[in-house]
Parts: sequence; C-alpha cells; structure tokens
Amino acid sequence: MEYYNYIKSLHLIFVITWFAGLFYIPRLFVYQIESFHKPSPEKEILGKQLKLMANRLWTIITWPSAILATVFAIWLIILQPLWLQQGWMHVKLAFVVLLIFYHLKTHQYYKQLQRDEVKKTSNFMRLWNEGATFILFAVVFLVILKNSISWIFGVVGILVLGVVLMLGFKLYKNIRERNTNS
Repeated sequence: MEYYNYIKSLHLIFVITWFAGLFYIPRLFVYQIESFHKPSPEKEILGKQLKLMANRLWTIITWPSAILATVFAIWLIILQPLWLQQGWMHVKLAFVVLLIFYHLKTHQYYKQLQRDEVKKTSNFMRLWNEGATFILFAVVFLVILKNSISWIFGVVGILVLGVVLMLGFKLYKNIRERNTNS
C-alpha cells in the first residue's frame, strides 16, 4: 500500500489532462465551424490548421489521458474495494459514466468536423463546452466531501453556475452580434 499515493497522484494528473482536453476541444470546434463559413482561401487555411490542432489535442492528449485516468481509477478501486460500498462513490461513478458519454459524444463531433461535416452551430458548441465543467464540479464535491447527500449542495451550485454561464453566454452573444470583429 505504500505505492497507493503514487497511483492516486497519477490518476489525478490524468484526470486533469483529460479535462484540459475536454475543455479545449469544443472551443476548437467553435473555431472550425466558424471558419467553415468564411470565404476562400481563409476557409481552407484556417480549416486545415484547426483540424490539425484538434487532431493533435484529441489523439495525443485527450484520449490517452482518458484511458490512463480510467486505468489508474480501476487500480485504486482494486486497492480500496470498500469504496464501492459507499454511497458517494456510487454517485461519483454515475457522473463518471456521464463523463464517458460526454467524451464519446465529443468524439463523434470531432470525427464529423475532421470530415468537414458541419452539423452543429458554433453557439451549440459554446454550450457543449460547459458540459465537462458541470461534471467536474459534481465529481470534485463528491470526492472532497465524501458524502452522498452533501454533493447535492455542490450540484445546486452547479445549477446556479449554469444559470450564470447561460446569462453570460447570452450577454457575450449580444456583444458579438453588435461587434462583428470580436
């Protein structure tokens, strides 16, 4: 068990890099979608560069981090199987399943944009970008508080954050519509 903290540290490092990828990739999607509607040659130049950036982020950082975070998480559960008997862990694992779904859905958007298939708007991707934030809030509150009831306060905080983000998004959209150079 003396190596337990090393495994826990590696798990945390890869969770952080996984989330970094999940936070940034939808922003690249926004730029890809917006560049798709630009005139030539700007469309082709930006599109090629943004696809390259998205590919490197997704395949070199995000996917490997997701896999390694999961491997180290399973290792931790093997070392501490009693966690599976605690209510907070059940709720956390439910959010992890939601995170995996979010990751796989983001992968679907990634593949579409790599094929130059624009099926979503840049505004949709701006909203999609907040999905990982909500999951992160819930998981952090659960892990720190280790209480399946107290996490509700964290989720209420997430909902309040969501409302604030939506209002901020609306404000930002209004500012962008008034100033086309932003």
